Amino acid sequence: MTILKITNKHHKHLNNPFPSNPRSLPFIQGTLFFNPQTVPSDQIFSIGKDYQLSWISKNGGSLSISHQSQPNRPMWSTIPGEAFISAVTAETEVEESRGSFVIKDKNVHLICNHQTIEDIRVINQSDISSQVKDQDLTPGYVGLNQEFPVLLITGRVFRVKKEKSRGGLSGIGENNWNYVEKEHSVVARYWLLFDQKTSDQVGFQVRLGKPNLQSPQRVSPNVYKGFSRKLGRVRRRRVEWCWLFSRRKGFIKVSSSEEENEARKATGFAELNRICLTYSSERNERFFGFGEQFSHMDFKGKRVPIFVQEQGIGRGDQPITFAANLVSYRAGGDWSTTYAPSPFYMTSKMKSLYLEGYNYSVFDLTRHDRVQIQIHGDVIEGRILHGNSPSELIEHLTETIGRPPELPRWIISGAVVGMQGGTDNVRRVWDELQSYHVPVSAFWLQDWVGQRETVIGSQLWWNWEVDTTRYSGWQQLTEDLSAQHIKVMTYCNPCLAPMHKKPNTRRHLFEEAKKLDILVKDISGEPYMVPNTAFDVGMMDLTHPHAASWFKQILQEMVDDGVRGWMADFGEDACLYSGEDPISAHNRYPELWAKINREFVEEWKTARVGKQMEDPEEALVFFMRAGFRDSPKWAMLFWEGDQMVSWQANDGIKSAVVGLLSSGLSGYAFNHSDTGGYCAVNLPFFKYQRSEELLLRWMELNAFTTVFRTHEGNKPASNSQFYTSHKSLSHFARFANVYKAWTFYRIQLVKEASQKGLPVCRHLFLHYPDDEHVHSLTYEQFLVGSEILVVPVLDKGKKDVKAYFPVGERCAWKHIWTQKLYTIQGSEALVEAPIGYPAIFVRDGSVIGETFLDNLRQLDIL
Repeated sequence: MTILKITNKHHKHLNNPFPSNPRSLPFIQGTLFFNPQTVPSDQIFSIGKDYQLSWISKNGGSLSISHQSQPNRPMWSTIPGEAFISAVTAETEVEESRGSFVIKDKNVHLICNHQTIEDIRVINQSDISSQVKDQDLTPGYVGLNQEFPVLLITGRVFRVKKEKSRGGLSGIGENNWNYVEKEHSVVARYWLLFDQKTSDQVGFQVRLGKPNLQSPQRVSPNVYKGFSRKLGRVRRRRVEWCWLFSRRKGFIKVSSSEEENEARKATGFAELNRICLTYSSERNERFFGFGEQFSHMDFKGKRVPIFVQEQGIGRGDQPITFAANLVSYRAGGDWSTTYAPSPFYMTSKMKSLYLEGYNYSVFDLTRHDRVQIQIHGDVIEGRILHGNSPSELIEHLTETIGRPPELPRWIISGAVVGMQGGTDNVRRVWDELQSYHVPVSAFWLQDWVGQRETVIGSQLWWNWEVDTTRYSGWQQLTEDLSAQHIKVMTYCNPCLAPMHKKPNTRRHLFEEAKKLDILVKDISGEPYMVPNTAFDVGMMDLTHPHAASWFKQILQEMVDDGVRGWMADFGEDACLYSGEDPISAHNRYPELWAKINREFVEEWKTARVGKQMEDPEEALVFFMRAGFRDSPKWAMLFWEGDQMVSWQANDGIKSAVVGLLSSGLSGYAFNHSDTGGYCAVNLPFFKYQRSEELLLRWMELNAFTTVFRTHEGNKPASNSQFYTSHKSLSHFARFANVYKAWTFYRIQLVKEASQKGLPVCRHLFLHYPDDEHVHSLTYEQFLVGSEILVVPVLDKGKKDVKAYFPVGERCAWKHIWTQKLYTIQGSEALVEAPIGYPAIFVRDGSVIGETFLDNLRQLDIL
C-alpha cells in the first residue's frame, strides 16, 4: 500500500482559480466500553503530586483531569460513553507548488472508531524498583526526574464491520426483510500514559499496537457486560509490545507474548497511521492561539491544520486570490495558511493544550461539545496546561518551549529604515531623514546582494555576499552609519541560486554547497530545485552535519563587514538528509533554520567577551517569518511576512493585526509587520498598489509594535514610500518619534517577555478574559503591555473608530490627543481619528501613561 504520495505542481501555467477543499478525514465517533472486572466503578487516581484523574463509570464511563487544588475544575475531560481514542489507516497525498501545500487524506482503509478500557493502573516508583510482575506491565527504567505516580490506561480500539445479506421474506415490503449480521472486528491495542511534567503541566502519550483481524468464532462470550448486545464479543489477549514512554527520561516497558505473532497472521491491514484524540468542549468556549494566524482569533467551529507553508497571496480576499490561484497552483492560499503555525491553544475557559513533535495535525473544532485532534502517525504526545489566567498559561507554555532573549537596545530605539537602490540612494535618503529629525536605529538593505527584475517585480540574487557594484564603498558606508549609532542590516535565506548569469560574483555559494553535498536532493540524487517566480533555487539541507558550520561562515563574513542584523527569510521547506518523515521534517525546518542563526549570534557574542572596546550595543539580531511551536526559543524576533498592500481582511493591514495578536497568544513575544505591506500587483485587470493613505495608517499602527520597520515592497515604483513626498516624510518622522516616546516602556516589556514569554502587543483577552465582548474582537484594537490601548484606523477613508473599553479593573482610559476620560466599563465610543491622530489611550493615573504623554510633549507631538 502506498502510504505517502508527493506531487509538485510547479510548472502548471493555468490552474483552477477556485480550488476545492482538500479531502480530509471525517469527524470520527465511536462508543466506549470498559471491563467492570478490572476497571473500578468510580475512583480518583493521582498523577504526580499535584494532579488527579477521576474515573466515573455512569453514562458509559468518562475521564477527567484536574489540579488537586481545584478538583471541581477539569483541565481536560472525555465525553461519557464515547470513545476518546480512535485510529485510522489512510494514505496521504501532498501537492506542492512554490511553497504552497495541500495535504489530502485518501483511500481510508480502516477506521477503528470504538474503544475499550481494560485497565487503569497507577505506577509508583516502588513498582518500578520492585519490578512488579504483570501480564500487561513489566517495568523497565524511569529517569530520576520522573514525577510519580504516573497513570497508565490500556485497552483496545476496534472496528466492527456489519455485512447485511437478504434472508427470506416473512411479508410484503422492505421493513419485513430479515437481516443476518456477520461481525468482523479489527482490533489494535493502545497505551495511554499521563504523567506530571512540571507543577503546571500534565503530559500525555498515546501509542498504538498493530491491527489484527478478529473473527466471530474466536470471541470469548464473557468479557464485557453488555458488549455482545451491541458489537459482538472481543476476546481478551495478553499483550507483548515494547516502547519508550519518554526517550529523554527513560522508559517503562509494556510486554507479553502473543500480539506480534497474531499481527503477522492478520492480512489486509497496514499499520495504523492516524490517531484521533477526542475530548469535551463547551458550546460557548472560545479557542485562541494556533501560532501566527491571519484571519481569525477565535477558532471554534473550524478545522485548523498545523503545517508550515507560504501564507498565500490574498488568502480568500478577491479578486487577488482568484488571480494568484489561476497562474500558480493554490498560490492564493486560504484563511488557514500561515508561515508559523503552532499545535497549541488556550480557551476562554482557561483550558490549554499543546502537541509535542512535528507530525502534521488537524484540530477539528467544528462540533459544539467536543474537540478532535487528528494527527498523522501512530504516536501522539502532548501536554495539558494548568493556569488561572491567559497570562499564566502563556508563562507556563513558554517555560517549556522557550522564550526569546532580550532584544538589543539599538533595534527598539528608533526606526529601521528599509531601503534599496545602492550606496548613493541610501546616503541621499539618510540626509533627508536627518533634516526631518527622524530617530533612526538601522538601515535594512535587503538588496545588498544585488537585484534582478522578474515577473513579480524586483528580487534579489540569492548569493549571500555584497554586490560591490550596487553598493560601492560598502565598508565605508557601514562605518559612517555606525559613527552616528546607526546599524546596517541585510537579508539572507537558506536557499541558493545558481550565479552563472550574474556578473561580479566572487563566491558561487550554490556550487560550493552542491560540492559539499549539503543541498536537499531529489530521488535521482541531484539538488532539488525549487521554482521561485522566474528562477530556481537549491535549498540547504539543515539536517546535514556540515550545513550549519558552512552557513555560519557566511554569516561571519557578513558581520565582519559591519552588518549587525539580518532578515533570516523563508524556512518553510523540508529537509530530507536525516531520513525522517518529510512532512514532520517540514514543520521542523524553520526551527532548525532559527537555531543556526541563533547559535551564530551566541557564538559571536561569546567570542567578544573580554575584548578591548567591547560595546554592548554591538549585539546582533535577526528576524524571521517562518516558525513552529518551539521557535520562540531560537528566533530573536519575528515579522509577519508578505501582506498585500491593501485594506482587506485576510491579507492586508487588518490581517497584520490579527497575526500580531494571535502569535502573541502562542508564545511569539516579539513580532511586527512591513510598514505599508509588501505585495503589490500591477496587471491590466488586477492592480494592488500602496496608496499614500494606506502607508500613513500603517505607520500609525506599527509605531505601537515591537519594531518600527519600513519596506519598499516588491514593486517600489508602484508604491507610495515614506520618502515620496513632504507629507509622507513628515508623517514618518512624527510616528518614528511617537515610537521613540514609549521606548522606556518597550524596554520594560522586552525584558518581561524574555522572563515570562508575554508579548509586547496583546489581545485584550490577555488582561480581560472574563469580558465576553473581548472574546469577539479580532483586529479592531489591542493593548501595548497593559497600559496603552491602540484602536487603529484600518479602513480606507475612515476618520473615526469605535473604541471598546473593557470590563475589568476600575480605571478610566485617557485619550492622548484630547485628554478626554472614558470611565464606563463595557462601553463603546465613537472616537475621532483623522490622519496623524490615531485613537490611542492610556490608563488614567498610570505612571507609564503619564511618562508617555510627557515624552510626547517634549518631542513637540502633543
